[in-house]
Amino acid sequence: MKIGTDGVLLGAWVSVNKNPFSILDIGAGTGIIALQLAQRSNAEMVDAIEIDENAYEQCVDNFENSPWGDRLFCYHASLEEFVEEFEDKYDLIISNPPFYSEDYKTTNESRDIARFNDALPFDELIESVSHLLSDEGIFAVIIPRKEEENFIKMASEENLFPSRICRVRGNENSDEKRSMLEFSFKKISARIENLTIEISRHNYTADYKKLVQDFYLKM
Repeated sequence: MKIGTDGVLLGAWVSVNKNPFSILDIGAGTGIIALQLAQRSNAEMVDAIEIDENAYEQCVDNFENSPWGDRLFCYHASLEEFVEEFEDKYDLIISNPPFYSEDYKTTNESRDIARFNDALPFDELIESVSHLLSDEGIFAVIIPRKEEENFIKMASEENLFPSRICRVRGNENSDEKRSMLEFSFKKISARIENLTIEISRHNYTADYKKLVQDFYLKM
């Protein structure tokens, strides 16, 4: 399955300065973010949840074939099932949630409906995180920029507050398309960052290359 820029960005950007012992990747897909965090940190436990069977099977294969297979584990479950069955608390929870965006509308109505139904409701994600996150933990997510204000408002209702915000645009002339957010249970003033990916097509900015170069063979 194709590796998306969103996942790679989030896995490279999220802070591991607090040396998390346990990490959870919600909606892991084929496992790219969990793999990045296993590479970037010394976390003893890097868990992932994936509901789609094909993605889950690829995720397990990728974990087993990585140098960090002994620290990585993927659960084939929905987020709701996972919250009900597990009492573990995680020091870092990260998610590139499958969201439904008007940007992705196609001429195929049934495909659009499937994509809409696959989307993970933000309120469900936030509520689940509030149960699974340790008191001093960090929750990181990447969402459409236009959803940022609403997402922060929903998170505050679960006592989760932004500590870092990075707004991402494709190039200098394009609108901000994504927001990467870090939350904690502490109410502090959020640090605002900006990231531009390209100067021109396939000509990447120094900031972008510095952020992701450890994860690409050619960058």
